[in-house]
Amino acid sequence: MRKITLFAAFAAALALAGCNDRKAAEAPPPPHELTATAIGHYCGMNVLEHTGPKGQIILAGQKDPVWFSSARDAISFTMLPEEPKDIRAIYVSDMAKAPNWERPGTTNWVDAQRAFFVIGSRMKGGMGADEAVPFSDREVAEKFASENGGRVLAFADVPKDYVLGATAETTSSVDEDHGRHGAPALLSDSHVH
Repeated sequence: MRKITLFAAFAAALALAGCNDRKAAEAPPPPHELTATAIGHYCGMNVLEHTGPKGQIILAGQKDPVWFSSARDAISFTMLPEEPKDIRAIYVSDMAKAPNWERPGTTNWVDAQRAFFVIGSRMKGGMGADEAVPFSDREVAEKFASENGGRVLAFADVPKDYVLGATAETTSSVDEDHGRHGAPALLSDSHVH
């Protein structure tokens, strides 16, 4: 009888562990479509009013995503100690599939942790600040960097001081021909697919 009880306890423990593993491996919630009701978390403005890539973070304790007028703002949310940490998913505009810089799309999202970011380019984000331009395709990111300056990094490698700093990153890898202080050029379909 004791063996049966021990076996039952062992089987129950295995079943409970299996449930926990399934929850941990559960797929993140899908991204939401960007609509006119999306208000930027930091700027308090309609996200659609801004050019360049956007971001959204889905929290466990909230039905609606937290919206950002730039991909860089979405990354900063993950770095700031005062922001919630119950993050279920982080999505940023996939600029490899964006129609153009002015209208980066409302449904072309990429998981930020799998994206390739171009930092230090001449392109400015939604609020006119330096941007971390996200791409699902590394080759497209490399092409963008060669045409607009900057360098390609993975999500985990984007420097905290670039995201949270008040001034532009100074690196020798930025293409001086494009400059940082000039107005960003509009991307044609050859730059952003």
